[in-house]
Amino acid sequence: MKIPFFILSVFLPLLSAASKHDSPQDLLRSSCVHASYPGLCLRTLSSYSGPTNTPRDLARAAVKVSLTRARKASSYLTSASVTGKSKRERAALSDCVEQVADSVDELSRTLGELKRLRGETFEFQMSNAQTWASAALTSEDTCLDGFERVDGKVKSDVKKMLMNVAKVTSNALYMINRLNESHDRHQLNP
Repeated sequence: MKIPFFILSVFLPLLSAASKHDSPQDLLRSSCVHASYPGLCLRTLSSYSGPTNTPRDLARAAVKVSLTRARKASSYLTSASVTGKSKRERAALSDCVEQVADSVDELSRTLGELKRLRGETFEFQMSNAQTWASAALTSEDTCLDGFERVDGKVKSDVKKMLMNVAKVTSNALYMINRLNESHDRHQLNP
């Protein structure tokens, strides 16, 4: 049986488009479009070397990106706090070192929950992940608050670095929330 050329010319592109729509890049784009920082989301997750095929993969990847940047910030702050600064700068840096260390710990705990997600404890684990990612974001913001009365290059450098960490953490929290919502939709529509 021969299929008329007209039918093939109409349906073949649609089939091709449908298969492309399900690609990891489409999931990434559709996931990042509503993130707090969509451009940053696309840049960081499209260059991520691990899997990004499911909402769970994307949430893990986003947390790993955030954790990596928080660790780099922690390392920078630790080294910056020992150099000769004003008393106010040293106090702000010292507080910030603690806050960012807390953020690293909270993001590590978040990632741990996302790695061990189980059906019977999913809601509890997601609640933990959301709480810890939110706490990490708060810790990063608190660090920045400590520099309000500090001027100069140290404040500028710390603010730039921590704003970047806060943005990727905000995107990670969005991906975690998105994972939770996609799970809820699948539970409602078996």
